[in-house]
Amino acid sequence: MFTVKDVSKMLDLTEHTVRFYTDKGLVPSVKRDKNNIRLFDEESINWLTGVKYLRDCGMPLDAVKQYVDLCLEGDSTIRQRWQIIQDQIIKAKAQKAEAERRLEYLEKKAALYQETMNHQLPDQLNPAKWSKQSAG
Repeated sequence: MFTVKDVSKMLDLTEHTVRFYTDKGLVPSVKRDKNNIRLFDEESINWLTGVKYLRDCGMPLDAVKQYVDLCLEGDSTIRQRWQIIQDQIIKAKAQKAEAERRLEYLEKKAALYQETMNHQLPDQLNPAKWSKQSAG
């Protein structure tokens, strides 16, 4: 059996996060000793690992909770769990597209800075140098 401290080091989570996830019911198999100290076995570490990965993928806590609850209901919920993952894939793809747009913007801006530093362009990147007409 492992303590919160042990598990937090194992999974690179803060102790606060481990406690928070267990308090939210995201680690249903966590045990408690006579002093109400959380104790984690292999199964509870598996649950916590799954929660960590889903959260790392950007899944909101309420969706993770719904996913965990469906897992506890068994095989009859496979399609519902699949749908939760599909929904997260759609969100992740939208986030990826937005990140690609931001990266493209930054790369263009960096190229303009490079041209400015090479004296190929005047400094048009400093908002303090923009005239009111060109800013609109």
